[in-house]
Amino acid sequence: MTRRVVITGIGVRTPGGNGVKAFWELLTSGQSATRRISHFDPSPYRSQVAAEADFDPVHEGLSPLEIRRMDRASQFAVTCARDAISDSGLEFEEFDPGRVGVSLGSAVAAATSLEQEYLVLSDSGRNWLVDHTSLSPHMFDYLVPSVMAAEVAWTVAAEGPVAMVSNGCTSGIDSVGHACQLIREGSSDVMLAGASDTPVTPIVVACFDAIKATSTRNDDPEHASRPFDGSRNGFVLAEGAAMFVLEEYEHAKRRDAHIYAEISGYATRCNAYHMTGLKPDGREMAEAIRVALGEARIDGTEIDYINAHGSGTKQNDRHETAAYKRSLGGHAYRVPISSIKSMVGHSLGAIGSIEIAACALAIENGVIPPTANLRQADPECDLDYVPLTAREKRLRSVLTVGSGFGGFQSAMILRDAGGAAA
Repeated sequence: MTRRVVITGIGVRTPGGNGVKAFWELLTSGQSATRRISHFDPSPYRSQVAAEADFDPVHEGLSPLEIRRMDRASQFAVTCARDAISDSGLEFEEFDPGRVGVSLGSAVAAATSLEQEYLVLSDSGRNWLVDHTSLSPHMFDYLVPSVMAAEVAWTVAAEGPVAMVSNGCTSGIDSVGHACQLIREGSSDVMLAGASDTPVTPIVVACFDAIKATSTRNDDPEHASRPFDGSRNGFVLAEGAAMFVLEEYEHAKRRDAHIYAEISGYATRCNAYHMTGLKPDGREMAEAIRVALGEARIDGTEIDYINAHGSGTKQNDRHETAAYKRSLGGHAYRVPISSIKSMVGHSLGAIGSIEIAACALAIENGVIPPTANLRQADPECDLDYVPLTAREKRLRSVLTVGSGFGGFQSAMILRDAGGAAA
């Protein structure tokens, strides 16, 4: 008998929405949280806008030692994990720790602290030779991405499978997909899964400037992220995190847990084609969707809503539109689709998990978040991309997808599990 996997706890930290309630209110309002970069002076850069989270580690309850030890991305992950645990109502001390695991995703891990340390040691890049004796004692924590997953594991003394997934911008879907597979195969009963990234730093901004992937709409930050709009000119960089408590369904049922959604299908593919380029036919994403539908044992016509990758780059949005037509046929023209990156930006590896949270809440509330700033439709993106205003609809099956540098294409199916596990 196949073990089913459900979401029983959610924690999020996003631009404009620290916590589930604020996050959901932002999404349903159709308002964007993008703004001019405030973490540093963005004047020298091509793109000067981002979606920053108003995150105060002291207010979040982190101790001075935790703040000193953990990179900003780890701080996001740990606070989200604590929220998800509280939301789930699980008493982790009652579990066999060997049956509890962690699967965390991130694209650039501790980029914030690594850059800060380099700036200190090199006098903001003025010195070629740096004084290693002034190095932070926590540099190992910043250099090795797996430390982030370990930090989350320590919050619940998890001694089961603990993994760090770094597949670029699909990391947040793939980390949750990996966690589901561990529960299904019987390696664990409970997983803390999700992703965190805080890439709004000079070096990351400069990297995306170099390949002209980010928006230059610096005079209008709030409307810079325009997925599927004919005037779009790149994505808006962001930071954020989302973490989930995932449980085996029968386990959740025995304790009468509240269930947001069941994760019923997942697949990932790679185009083996180009580091940043996408083939226009969307074949690899379509294949990931097909396999995820097969694992969920549903037909494409049963999908009630698609949470798009919708980055706002010319090639991604066209590639994605083609993938939906290829995988869903005529139903692609009938199913509502939207991109929350129009409101919370693109937080690289974290966004896939943030979008899973949006899907679970959409199922829970029967509301489809809109694509903000979509006023001038691209004729090549001719599907129902839910412009500007949220839409009420009962949702039984939801598809969320991700597309990442390196050619990664991932898809996940979430289904209504009926709320309480009864």
